[in-house]
Amino acid sequence: MKVIDISMSIHQAMPVYKNKPEKKPVLKFVQDFTISNSCESELIIGMHTGTHVDAPLHMLPGGNTVDRISLAKVVTECRVLDFTGLQDKITANNLATREIQPGAFILLKTKNSYKQNFDFNFVFLEQSGAIYLKEAGVSGVGIDALGIERDQPGHPTHKTLFEAGIIIIEGLRLAGVEEGNYFLCAAPLKVVGAESAPARAFLIRF
Repeated sequence: MKVIDISMSIHQAMPVYKNKPEKKPVLKFVQDFTISNSCESELIIGMHTGTHVDAPLHMLPGGNTVDRISLAKVVTECRVLDFTGLQDKITANNLATREIQPGAFILLKTKNSYKQNFDFNFVFLEQSGAIYLKEAGVSGVGIDALGIERDQPGHPTHKTLFEAGIIIIEGLRLAGVEEGNYFLCAAPLKVVGAESAPARAFLIRF
């Protein structure tokens, strides 16, 4: 069995969406061994930091929250598709070249995985691609960017997927992952009422 970590590391210098300083996580030690016989810290972090799972409430008023996502939907078989040759976006035409089965959880590997800093021109899933995946009947889709869409007014990619009950994972790291079938574990923190939460995501290949 091989376990492959596909999570971003959480630290203050990590890339965050659009390089906004207020989105940087902060780890603060509230006590250490200079004043106590134990060490304790706290983390100030946005729910969309690093590798995270989005819930429908992120884009849909009244949508489900992240604590209501079934673990069976994020602990499941998955398929990694390699689109590292694309420079801008993943469309329906790109996805149509692959045999995507109903119920599949698809992870989109792009050139994003090889970027160490935030790229304002990151490769994203275009609206037609989201519609294609919806019609294909996938259960979930993950991407190696901090957003699944870019510069699309009204956020149609998110909404198309959420309205179809499709799980969204953002911020994956897939540089060392070959195209193929794996077992995915990407459970978000069980934060009641939240629209998203960070996750420790990894793949298992038997």
